[in-house]
Amino acid sequence: MGFHEKCLVLLLRVLGCTVCLAFFAMFLPLGWMAAIHARLGLGTFPDGPIVEYLTRSLAAMYAIHGGVVLLAATDVRRYAGLIVYLAVAGVLFGIAILVIDIVSGMPAYWTVGEGPPILVIGAVILWLLRKTLAADGSRSPAPSSASL
Repeated sequence: MGFHEKCLVLLLRVLGCTVCLAFFAMFLPLGWMAAIHARLGLGTFPDGPIVEYLTRSLAAMYAIHGGVVLLAATDVRRYAGLIVYLAVAGVLFGIAILVIDIVSGMPAYWTVGEGPPILVIGAVILWLLRKTLAADGSRSPAPSSASL
């Protein structure tokens, strides 16, 4: 395993494990969520069933995403097509989140700390995957029909 591949696997594992931590947020008591919300300077935590639904379901989706990233890290060549998808989606998601944060009036620390890192991580994953595949002479990140 070459240097770029090791870095890619490490980055995917760290990202996957970090995102999987959202699993625990599904079980946070609403009072804790409200306290964290206030401590972050986001005002009063909204009351209503949709708020609880969205916070818990989003945490579940993040945990599922983390699991997919961890799966991709087990064999970056085999899952190269998936990794390209996840990385491009990450770049686009980072841009979208940046715009959403700005339009929503999120605090500057939130805006700078959310969208741009997602975008950069996606770009770095793409770069590391390209370097990994180039080291093998593999140019296409998509699986061949023979490997299916």
